[in-house]
Amino acid sequence: MAVKEVLKTMGLHFIVVDLGEVVIMEELSAGELEQLKLALVISGLELMDDKRSVLIEKIINVITEMIHYSDEAPKTNYSDYISEKLNHDYTYLSNIFSEVKGITIQQFIITHKIERAKELLFYGELNLTEIAFRLHYSSVAHLSNQFKKITGLSPSDFKLLKGQKRSPIEEIGNFNGTK
Repeated sequence: MAVKEVLKTMGLHFIVVDLGEVVIMEELSAGELEQLKLALVISGLELMDDKRSVLIEKIINVITEMIHYSDEAPKTNYSDYISEKLNHDYTYLSNIFSEVKGITIQQFIITHKIERAKELLFYGELNLTEIAFRLHYSSVAHLSNQFKKITGLSPSDFKLLKGQKRSPIEEIGNFNGTK
């Protein structure tokens, strides 16, 4: 809604305003583009006109949605799912992601899955078997091994700590010097 409001205020006509994507009818001059960037920043948003940045953002959104907001397993493996959702070859997506983020898509997915497991353990509504199933692990042992590798704790030890700080979703995978 904020993006639509900015576009209307500037007198721009949009065809599509979707999560992470806007298509407008007008061709913008450099000055109008700067004006749009500034208006979006004031609204707490950012204009990404670099195609690689947009694609990275889309990959992150698909992964976040897949792990944090969907209880249904993808019908295919993660690489095929991401490739189909974004209509690009997975190798191409993987290369760009690794180049820009400094980690592989697979590492990013594992980190997100472990953060989700931490969240589910923290709230205590599911047992470890249910969490492993929900996060599409082949076994509880596989989840436990990855959990310990990432956190340094077993899921049981983590559950005992309950006060363990979780990372906000938007900070997961930011390994390029920031946390």
